[in-house]
Amino acid sequence: MLKKDIQTEQQILALIEDDKWMMDVLRTAQRLELSDWWICAGFVRSKIWDTLHGYDRRTPLADIDVIYFDPHCLDEGEEKRLEQQLIAWKPGIPWSVKNQARMHKINNLPPYKSAEDGIANFPETVTALGVKLGADGLILTAPHGIEDVIQMQVRPVPVFVMSEELQDVYKNRMKSKDWKGNWPMVSVQHKFL
Repeated sequence: MLKKDIQTEQQILALIEDDKWMMDVLRTAQRLELSDWWICAGFVRSKIWDTLHGYDRRTPLADIDVIYFDPHCLDEGEEKRLEQQLIAWKPGIPWSVKNQARMHKINNLPPYKSAEDGIANFPETVTALGVKLGADGLILTAPHGIEDVIQMQVRPVPVFVMSEELQDVYKNRMKSKDWKGNWPMVSVQHKFL
């Protein structure tokens, strides 16, 4: 595959629309009929970085993050039930389902107002991305824009700069992710303002 230049959200959407596997994953998740749902994080970021690096093969994903927002059912068991349904429909995929109505507790943040609000509070701007199928086709959300992901510049989202505890979360993620090992052109911000 030739390395491609990506400059716009439309180009990102076209990359995903042209990827039969990704569209099949999206259609499978859509079958759950979840409220305010998205597939996010590495699912989107890895496709962009693989393309920018000119890779012929997809970089393996640790999981496929399906998120939704339902403040009326905060039972983690429901998330596990939904994962099992996805596995039944599409085995061999590392499904992970999380209700963003409860996920703010992980990093001691104020409650999220929507799934997109949850995405906006993912640790890095390059992870704060999501896609879903809507009535008019594929939709991309990028609460912090696409500039960092297309420039392959990893930096924390603003809320992760504001406290030492969240800075530590970000730093530990950077150590464990080894994104430069998979995508050598990526640069990671290690200093905080």
